[in-house]
Order: sequence, then structure tokens, then C-alpha cells
Amino acid sequence: MEIKKDDLTGVKVAELIREHLHAMTLNSPPESIHALNLEKLRQSNITFWTAWEDNELAGMGALKELDNSHGEIKSMRTSSSHLRKGVARRMLQHILDEAIKRDYKQLSLETGSMIEFEPARKLYEKFGFEYCEPFADYTEDPNSVFMTKKLG
Repeated sequence: MEIKKDDLTGVKVAELIREHLHAMTLNSPPESIHALNLEKLRQSNITFWTAWEDNELAGMGALKELDNSHGEIKSMRTSSSHLRKGVARRMLQHILDEAIKRDYKQLSLETGSMIEFEPARKLYEKFGFEYCEPFADYTEDPNSVFMTKKLG
């Protein structure tokens, strides 16, 4: 599997982002969806990566810089045809490595509180993320949980 920085221009990438956003609408009320669309992922403070297995898009993930010491994981998604192959684990490790390389002191994320998001929460827990209060512009939301990990 190869993880590479992506410019968000590929058709396969746009399809995976649409799949991601659609899945969010199935599991979260609109006011609790914090996933970014294609245009918002192109912001200058966001780095976006894709994971490829041969010529197949296996997954995606992004790192948003909140400030020079704090990053946020965004848009983690595994393609439905690559579930349970370690794609999310590899992407999360890649993002963590990049955050450390950038000398961030903290990496945080928001994910859903519903049962559908339990696999994601368990993955983050395995990587040492702990539950925390809302950060950045987030507010308390019964449909969201917030997690953070101290780095360095």
C-alpha cells in the first residue's frame, strides 16, 4: 500500500469523498456532520493523502493545522472494498508521523458518538487518543465525541 499526498483532482478521490459525506448523512443529523467536502479539503491549512493498493483507491485522510503546535485529523475513510485490510491503521500512523515531523504537541479529532463510529473510536483508542472536551470551533454535541493525543 502506498500513501501519497493528493491534489484532490482525481475522479476516484471525488467519489470516495462523496461516499464519505453520504455515509455521514446516514448516521448523523445534519447539524452534527463535520466532514469536509472537496472544496473545503482544498484549504491551505489542510494536507490530504490517499492510500493506494495497485491502482485502487484504498482510503484517505487529512491533517488540518489548527495552529503551529496543534493538528486535527479530518476525513479518515477506507474505501468499502478495502475494509478490514489495515488501511485506516496505516493512514492514521502516517498522519501521526507527519504531525510529529511538524513538531505538533497535540493531535485531536472529532468523530461520531453512535454505534456506527465505534470501530473508529476503538482504533483511535489503540493509538493512545483519549476523550476530551470540544476543541477549536467545536461545541458540545451528543452526536460527537472529541479525542486528543499529546505528542513529543
